[in-house]
Amino acid sequence: MKSLSSFSHGRWFVVPRPISNLRLRLFCFPYAGGGAFAFRRWAERVPRGVELCGVQLPAREGRFNEPAYTRLTDLVRDLAEVVGPATDIPFAFFGHSMGALVAFALARELRRAHGRGPELLMVSGHRAPQRPDPHPPIHALPAPEFLQELRELNGTPEAIFRDEELLQLLVPILRADFEVCETFEYEHERPLECPIVAFGGEVDPDVPREDLEAWSEQTTASFSLRMFPGDHFYFVNRPAALLDEMARQLEMVGVRSRSEGAEVSIIEGKSQ
Repeated sequence: MKSLSSFSHGRWFVVPRPISNLRLRLFCFPYAGGGAFAFRRWAERVPRGVELCGVQLPAREGRFNEPAYTRLTDLVRDLAEVVGPATDIPFAFFGHSMGALVAFALARELRRAHGRGPELLMVSGHRAPQRPDPHPPIHALPAPEFLQELRELNGTPEAIFRDEELLQLLVPILRADFEVCETFEYEHERPLECPIVAFGGEVDPDVPREDLEAWSEQTTASFSLRMFPGDHFYFVNRPAALLDEMARQLEMVGVRSRSEGAEVSIIEGKSQ
């Protein structure tokens, strides 16, 4: 099987560690304002035979000159065109926050367009899509209010808020990404056939446990929930627990770990 790095849609994907003995592709979708760079070191922790593919959206990192999407339907339609050819082998999705919504919508679109979906859908830090957003939209707020909302999410380093030049670059991307999420309208379809695993931070003020548990309604296969210490960006400073659990879940869909014999013990959603 060819590494994803050999496909023609290179601007959409960043593959930190191309491999030749492929068994599964893991597509990782970033949170609002984020890019594929966020997943650059995760490739070292995935099981043997898994090629990690960071999804690179327009308007950031290597695609600064391209306009950002503002509607999920447009983004998912174009993603399905470039991801579709890379589903020649089993694949899985992981997405955090906005990325979770994109991954879910793309799984549905691939099922419609290609008749197949991921082996596993891992969603993090986002309420189940059928549950309404209890918060008013923020993407069109005046700059001071918008920046305050970003501060409360605790995912943007304070140094960026003090750098006017960086803010001028980042804020339009974030506004567009929030618009993608805030204009999403859920439509009922039959549940996905793949297992879904939901992850969340125990003290995430915006995504409580019950909103994550509701992802169980979106699959006819198995569902599990894992909670970790921390807030909405619980994994940024300590990613090991999340990556270990992701590896365990990938192994459960038939991928052997590089470190055979290593075990991850999960007790009440915490890595021990």
